[in-house]
Amino acid sequence: MQRIPCPERDDWRETAAQCGFDFYEVDGERYWDERAYYAFSIAEIELGIEEPTGEIEQMCLELVRRVVADEALLRRLQLPEPAWPLLADSWTRADPSLYGRLDLSFPGFRGGDRVPAKLLEYNADTPTSIFEAAVFQWTWLEQAIERRILPGRADQYNSIHERLIERWRALGKGRLHLAGVTSEPEDAATLVYLADTAAQAGLSTTVLDITDIGWRDTGGGFVDLDNNDIRLAFKLYPWEWMFHDAFGAKLQTAPTRWVEPPWKAILSNKGILPLLWQMFEGHPSLLPAYFEDDPKAASLGQSFVRKPIYSREGANVSLVSGGVAVSAQDGPYGAEGYIRQALAPLPDFGGVFPVIGSWLVANTPCGLSIREDATPITGNRSRFLPHAIL
Repeated sequence: MQRIPCPERDDWRETAAQCGFDFYEVDGERYWDERAYYAFSIAEIELGIEEPTGEIEQMCLELVRRVVADEALLRRLQLPEPAWPLLADSWTRADPSLYGRLDLSFPGFRGGDRVPAKLLEYNADTPTSIFEAAVFQWTWLEQAIERRILPGRADQYNSIHERLIERWRALGKGRLHLAGVTSEPEDAATLVYLADTAAQAGLSTTVLDITDIGWRDTGGGFVDLDNNDIRLAFKLYPWEWMFHDAFGAKLQTAPTRWVEPPWKAILSNKGILPLLWQMFEGHPSLLPAYFEDDPKAASLGQSFVRKPIYSREGANVSLVSGGVAVSAQDGPYGAEGYIRQALAPLPDFGGVFPVIGSWLVANTPCGLSIREDATPITGNRSRFLPHAIL
């Protein structure tokens, strides 16, 4: 793996605007950054990232199978008891998943050293940056080859777009409602992009704000602003928030099929990291991890990463070295408790630290994205850089 500086396209902002990518800056700072790209060998992609991603996904599915049947584990993950039947029923029905993103630490292969990627966390329920990963970095690849920024034989690990369309075809027919916080530019763009992939699969689509979902008492069910039944819904809104919202108690009885399905609430929880280590201790793609109140957490010593059980965009995560928090992010999370995870130092490319986002569609690895930052904690303002296989 290399970080290679390169010229940016003169018209990349115009290209972004044309395809609806209007959040390429965050608070005046670059979010999309093509002044460099990350280059991989095919072996690094296939053996270092793709293969471990598939193994981790299978371990996660096995974890869900165990958790839904174990009240102690459900309680350990701080999942509210009224939601337990919803999770179990969803898993028993084999409600299908659309997509997810594993965040990985990957140093690249050096000589004969083929170290697989290490799991940092799983964005299983509401992962964003899917449009940039699936579409905009592919556009960059094509144009960078045309403009000789990249060699002509360059490629990219990226079949996300095609697999999303294929997955929607399998998920159903008729009308799909897509809901989220539409006032957030990235969330709104994600909903619009996923609606486009669903439309290409033959579904009719309606995008609405999560607060515009209503309830019909007669007959019982969720409805949109036109009082149409919501039978199939994608929600870019965390399950743990839905459980506590006003309509949370109605989720169990509503006929709506949700994407992501309720059982994904288990995998979007940082508590899966110590559970995975407990179940598959020693797996080369897992890091030692423990709940903070577990006496075994002391085995990590004075250097570890401290993460809230519920957290997003790196909020309330702290990197502790020698007993001192050397990097930390503020935020509103932590009331449910914390886990501790062994340090997996990110590769350092001259003061920037990349995290690999390994994408899955229909539980199958199919692409990657890269976020980098000047600190080892990836947050909302971390930059997105494209990648290529050389």
